[in-house]
Amino acid sequence: MERTFLEWISYILQNYGSWFLRGTGVTLLISFLGTAVGFLIGLAFASIRSMPLPHNRIKKQLMKFVNFLITCYVEIFRGTPMMVQAIVMYFGMQEFMGINFSPTVAGIIIVSVNTGAYMVEVVRGGIDSIDMGQMEAAKSIGMSHWQAMIYVILPQTIRNILPATCNEFIINIKDTSVLNVISVTELFFVTKSVKGAIYRTYETFIVAAVIYFILTITITRIIRQLEKRIDGTKKFTPASSTMPIVFVKK
Repeated sequence: MERTFLEWISYILQNYGSWFLRGTGVTLLISFLGTAVGFLIGLAFASIRSMPLPHNRIKKQLMKFVNFLITCYVEIFRGTPMMVQAIVMYFGMQEFMGINFSPTVAGIIIVSVNTGAYMVEVVRGGIDSIDMGQMEAAKSIGMSHWQAMIYVILPQTIRNILPATCNEFIINIKDTSVLNVISVTELFFVTKSVKGAIYRTYETFIVAAVIYFILTITITRIIRQLEKRIDGTKKFTPASSTMPIVFVKK
């Protein structure tokens, strides 16, 4: 007797639920670490690009060269698909450099450098959104450029770009599916394996779609709560309203 749609869903979950669970774990691991490392890359490179050019001729040319390399990195990784990057980097490291990473480690590296290219521009925009008068004020009290960036500019920048960073995390959850081309056993790879085992495409990918949806919705809600906590309360009590009134006899 042919199974119904719901019976197939139940059969898949009962017999291959552990496969989907492992694939989901790998997807979350790669997307989280890739976003975190990419965020640090973006923070570092955007901070370097924000530095004023030194007066020393040699240092000035060196800074221009470093900025040129960062620009090349950003344009290359933003201008090519992650699937192509995965194939080129994974097999290129094996063939030309003799480096054999496991597919999962390679996946983390690929997502990190890809995310970093986007985060450079996100962080740069966040830095530009801060009033540069704050940088001048920090320098006027004796801070160096890097001290002003670390203690004054970057904390505000990080808060401003938090929504974009979290959005990048959600995008990475879905984009890790392209890593199946280098045999990373993430959710999409596992879904294809289950489909090949039971020859049911529609029901199998419906299960995967629901899992992706639950992941993105859950993380979105967590991020919104985090943003609210960072913003703090919207109700403020003026300090003067709590101060006792003192009458002075003239």
